[in-house]
Amino acid sequence: MHRMRFVGGVALLTVAMIGCGSTATSLAADGLIPSEPTLVEYADPSRVEGLTTATITDGDSGERSVHIVYPVLADAPRLTERLRAVVTERLDRFTATATRPAGPDGSTRPELNVDWQLPAATEQVVGVRLGVGELTQSGWRESRTTVWYDRVERRAVDSAGLLSGAPALASLAGLVRAELAGRGPGVDASAVRADARLFDSVGFNRHGDLVVEFDDYQVAAGSLGRVAVAVPAGRTEGLLSPTGLRARAAAVRAGRLPVSTPTAESIRESIRAAAAGRPPARSTRAGTVDCAAVKCVALTFDDGPGPATGELLDALAARGARATFFVTGSNAVARPDLLGRMSREGHLVANHTWSHRDLASLPPGRAAHQLTRAQEAIGQAIGQAPTLVRPPYGSAGAGVAEAARGLGLAVVGWDVDAMDARDRDPRAVARRVVAGARPGSIVLMHDVHRPAVEALPEIVRRLSEQGYAFVTVPELFGSAGMRAGGTYRSGPAPAARP
Repeated sequence: MHRMRFVGGVALLTVAMIGCGSTATSLAADGLIPSEPTLVEYADPSRVEGLTTATITDGDSGERSVHIVYPVLADAPRLTERLRAVVTERLDRFTATATRPAGPDGSTRPELNVDWQLPAATEQVVGVRLGVGELTQSGWRESRTTVWYDRVERRAVDSAGLLSGAPALASLAGLVRAELAGRGPGVDASAVRADARLFDSVGFNRHGDLVVEFDDYQVAAGSLGRVAVAVPAGRTEGLLSPTGLRARAAAVRAGRLPVSTPTAESIRESIRAAAAGRPPARSTRAGTVDCAAVKCVALTFDDGPGPATGELLDALAARGARATFFVTGSNAVARPDLLGRMSREGHLVANHTWSHRDLASLPPGRAAHQLTRAQEAIGQAIGQAPTLVRPPYGSAGAGVAEAARGLGLAVVGWDVDAMDARDRDPRAVARRVVAGARPGSIVLMHDVHRPAVEALPEIVRRLSEQGYAFVTVPELFGSAGMRAGGTYRSGPAPAARP
């Protein structure tokens, strides 16, 4: 049985994961209609005090790719329990049914990716929208679930809890059926019933209109993408519960973040912004170690910033070591302070895509969008353009290399895997890294996994005793540099002395 890891982290995600955005399928292909009524906007999670996340990952088994993140609020344990139940049920179902889908080379792995946003975050109510993407033998499928926590009543409810009861649900179903009936071929309005399972993702737009989202294949073919209905606020009077009224009030607050799916123009704009005159990212301490003459090793950390990233930076500073951090773009938006600290203290901040999708499973445009959105978010945080990318799960093909080349990114792998994602013992993690390290090694670790953070002091101590210096990845290659679009798994060993 494959193993999973649950870890904590700072609330990071401020936009929808690619493929689970919030524009309706009726939008024009070349842009977002500003008045689109089903456009959902989200609160900035970096402003929610005391909010952390739990993460479930599995990429080491070779059988599947799993990356799940959901929020944890210290003052809302019932919300956390409900979210945990939702994602655990989805994971169990995925694990039981996922089989390897056919890819170009027959090796595409099943993938489960869960991202989240906050449709509301006030002193009275919190909403959490989970965007779920699954790649199985039947293809890619997206679904959405929104869970609400009423701080006044101290209870968590599913989306149907926004309504005053069964009669209200029946009335809403009728309103939604009537609207869908005019959508044209491909949409089956008769599939809408007064069933809470169909109304499991309900929120509000900035005008207070009630927005109902449907999963792929619930009311339309999956090829149509997201299907959503906005019911005007005036038509929902009398249908909402007290929790629903609080949620609607929260949705019209200012300072929220609009979300959209990628379009051809938005991808072009991301590329322009990602290259907007920023200097290439470079360690402030680059050049202080000559890796052609000294044994060097590059410690790298993926997926963060996480809950212990600050502690990890403290440990690196105390030992005079530096590292390379491959961060996701959504994390960069929420924690620019940590990225700024990394850059100031001589570390290198690099690209790990926007939301940790398996790039090899994506069409070229969406894979490029994962890179460009992350590139721009990181660039805004540190004032420099990242020069390195590590594809999630180490999964990349010719298309990824081509997109990386266009953005000036070298593709970085590793030759030493700490396996901190599945090993709970930091001593074992440290032993594995020390045993595997060679001059020029690139070590894979994760700052969202506690064992890696706890293992770091031992790793640095023991390798330092063996004469190693700890540098960022580009420093391994010295004056030879790293070529955009090239793939690097380790650096050259220092020249032998005569």
